[in-house]
Amino acid sequence: MSKTPEPYCWPHKHLLGLQDLSAEDIRFVLQTAVGFLEVSTRSVKKVPALRGKVVANLFMEDSTRTRSSFTLAASRLSADVIDLSGKGSSISKGETLRDTGRNIEAMGIDAIVCRHPLSGAAVQLSRAVNCSVVNAGDGQHEHPTQGLLDIFTIARQLGRTDFDLTDITVAIVGDITHSRVARSNLYGLLKLGATVVLVGPPTLLPRAFADLGCELSYSLDDVLDRVDVLNMLRIQFERLTSQAFPSVREYATSFGLTTKRLARAKPDVVVMHPGPINRGIELDSQVADGPNSVILSQVSHGLAVRMAVLYLVSGAKHQADLL
Repeated sequence: MSKTPEPYCWPHKHLLGLQDLSAEDIRFVLQTAVGFLEVSTRSVKKVPALRGKVVANLFMEDSTRTRSSFTLAASRLSADVIDLSGKGSSISKGETLRDTGRNIEAMGIDAIVCRHPLSGAAVQLSRAVNCSVVNAGDGQHEHPTQGLLDIFTIARQLGRTDFDLTDITVAIVGDITHSRVARSNLYGLLKLGATVVLVGPPTLLPRAFADLGCELSYSLDDVLDRVDVLNMLRIQFERLTSQAFPSVREYATSFGLTTKRLARAKPDVVVMHPGPINRGIELDSQVADGPNSVILSQVSHGLAVRMAVLYLVSGAKHQADLL
């Protein structure tokens, strides 16, 4: 007689990236996020799931969407939140990330949400503290909650309520080299069965990415008619150390999503962007604000996803507890 399988229980203390998560892990986070979607529609937009918990936002890089999203997510779970930044902090005076994390934890913190300009910083912090660590973007490594919210948005838009993305083709377009968003999307999408095509100029799309199980294309026009999703990435001018393309105008001509180019794609193609948008470079305004765009849905879904992540890493066991 076969044994009844054990119910799934979230096994992770931290969320450092999607590369090391299983497909089951990813689906569980996304299914948990579904339960938090309606909280934002209530007259009182709070649940007591993390009452008594304290979340620290430690952001060593500038951020608007991610930081405010995590702050609001923690608040709606009834957690207390403290916001810390690199400017004016002890780190600016020479304190190590390890010491900063341990000093923050000594104040009774339950989770640290960390954004840092160096790859691997979140992993380093997780080894120094006993509380949970959520990676809010580290260098060119990963941005796992952005990857999760992008996948959540794709699945919702395409009616994949089970988060099985088999037969879905996603093109991630732009500055792949410097993009932690591209890496997290790639890891998560492949595990859920999607086909991923990375698109960009050769200077921003190393051939080594093909080893991760995706396709590479140096022409957006070549893939337009077969993709279901276009995720347009920002050119990270602040990270470029050399001239990656002749001019911004030439990049926009070759890789920008214009209304003319969009007309050659599938009529129901999903247009995404993690923000902030360089309008007129990655996207024309008519496309960014048009009917195919789900950019604002990404933002609203991001809140539910980050609520789910904070809820799970803080030790919650059963989804019923959130009500």
